[in-house]
Amino acid sequence: MIGVALHIAAAGIALALLLNGWRLLRGPALGDRIVALDTMVINAIALIVLIGMIGGSDTYFEAALLLAMVGFVSTIAYCKFVLRGDIVE
Repeated sequence: MIGVALHIAAAGIALALLLNGWRLLRGPALGDRIVALDTMVINAIALIVLIGMIGGSDTYFEAALLLAMVGFVSTIAYCKFVLRGDIVE
């Protein structure tokens, strides 16, 4: 029963990734695209964790943690670039 729920959740997260990709491509403003990219990172982390739960492997959780750290830093760097035009002061 839990396997079916995990597969349904993975399908929902995959659909959310597709919709975020659409917002990334057709966002009316640059801020919308930044938020869509950050949300895609969060959805990718959730999908990686779900795949790890389905497969029963601990390696996926470490990959999700690394992606979370890189995603946070990249979002901050992209926002600084948009606001100031320079990342490193």
